[in-house]
Amino acid sequence: MQQQPILAAVDLGSNSFRLQVARVEGDQLYMLDELREPVRMAAGLTADKYLNAEVQQRALAALGRFAERLRDLPSDAVRAVGTNSFRVAKNAADFIPQAEHVLGFPIEVIAGREEARLIYLGVAHGLPPAKEPRLVIDIGGGSTECIIGTGLRPLKLESLYMGCVSFSTRYFPDGKITKQNLKQAELAARNEFLAIAADYKGQWQHAFGSSGTAKAIAEIMELNGYSKNGITREGLEKLRVHLLDAGDVQKLSLQGLRPDRIPVLAGGFSIMYAAFCELDIARMDAALGALREGVLYDLWGRFHNQDVREVTVQQFMQRYHVDTKQAGRVTKLAQALAQQFLGNENVSDSINGDTALHLLGWAASLHEIGISVAHSGYHKHTAYILANADMPGFSKKEQARLSRMTLAQRGNLGKLQGQLKDAVDYVLAMSLRLAVLFYRNRSDSSLPVLHGRFSGTKFHLAVDPDWLAQNPLTETALLDEVKQWKTLGMNLQVLAE
Repeated sequence: MQQQPILAAVDLGSNSFRLQVARVEGDQLYMLDELREPVRMAAGLTADKYLNAEVQQRALAALGRFAERLRDLPSDAVRAVGTNSFRVAKNAADFIPQAEHVLGFPIEVIAGREEARLIYLGVAHGLPPAKEPRLVIDIGGGSTECIIGTGLRPLKLESLYMGCVSFSTRYFPDGKITKQNLKQAELAARNEFLAIAADYKGQWQHAFGSSGTAKAIAEIMELNGYSKNGITREGLEKLRVHLLDAGDVQKLSLQGLRPDRIPVLAGGFSIMYAAFCELDIARMDAALGALREGVLYDLWGRFHNQDVREVTVQQFMQRYHVDTKQAGRVTKLAQALAQQFLGNENVSDSINGDTALHLLGWAASLHEIGISVAHSGYHKHTAYILANADMPGFSKKEQARLSRMTLAQRGNLGKLQGQLKDAVDYVLAMSLRLAVLFYRNRSDSSLPVLHGRFSGTKFHLAVDPDWLAQNPLTETALLDEVKQWKTLGMNLQVLAE
């Protein structure tokens, strides 16, 4: 990837949408500009988990304003990530294309633990170096991330399904705060933290809160005399009394409480109070960094050969005991074939070629991890693992493409009917499938020179006829491939040249 002097991160949170723009200077990022839109996506989720029309319009309007700021930036300098509301909304797949069209850039929906990893990366870069373990809690609009890490390295990552917007909507729908509904909210949050308490209590020395809820509560405490510095257990108890005395979020009289934070304060407080109780937190500082800074640093790393996705692939290869020699053979041939097929100008223009080849390389490296489950139907096990595992650095969309590619590597292609989205998807699937086919003997025996072309609906593969005559098993497999691809409406022509 070519180094970019300006990078931008778009954090599509369940409470707010945020845009952060930074300038790259050597190994440092200098923040230049920030925009925030209180969209409250989580509040627009219906009981059956659909984004309603009103919140969709708010979101599109906000993205339109972001698009103006991002207009002159190249595609590889911008990364937009969607969090919990995008993860749970049943109509997210219909909404995202509209959002991408308005924003002008792809939107990645990231898993909860990937969100936690990026949050920690953003927080850690804003803190002085330290060897002792740190606890980071990020109370978002729809989920709460909990991380323990040292330096820039996260050690434990969890994402809990609760947030300041969702809890405020569920337990304080009319803004009223009573002993009963506050207790219910706190108990529900404590129950969520209880699931991770055994792994988290006593495992850190300093606690930090990132994003809006932590910053708002810390500011309220300091400005109202509940705490001299940061968030404390005693300060939370005082704030709890004030909330109950007011009895209504609209009657709160607190210095430092912004108008846009009022509707979600009770829900956010309940989760923070529960975290202090269940994780034995005595004091917490508000962190400067958060998800958007983490996205920026992660994007910066991709330009400096520090792509965490490469690390994840290597870890998966070790975990699932991949035959590295076979993975290397398949990767090299698959990428060589894809480069030939993608040589068609119309095809290569439809996607960043480097990104396509990277995805293919990762798919080829991991195509046999399912063997660790069972050899029979291993490609199906591989596809399932890649679609559902926590894979740091990868978006859900990238994992889905890896899953489709590896599912296509062998067997009946009818299972992929309607799943390959565009010409590049067909090219990547074809390239991996042919590479697996040609290296079925799992040896370094020399292959013939292969010449491939792709014209949009037809693949042409030229193979030395003498080599085919000496390898009848492969020739038979290629003839079967011709039939298989016809089931997907694609033509494969094997030419003896």
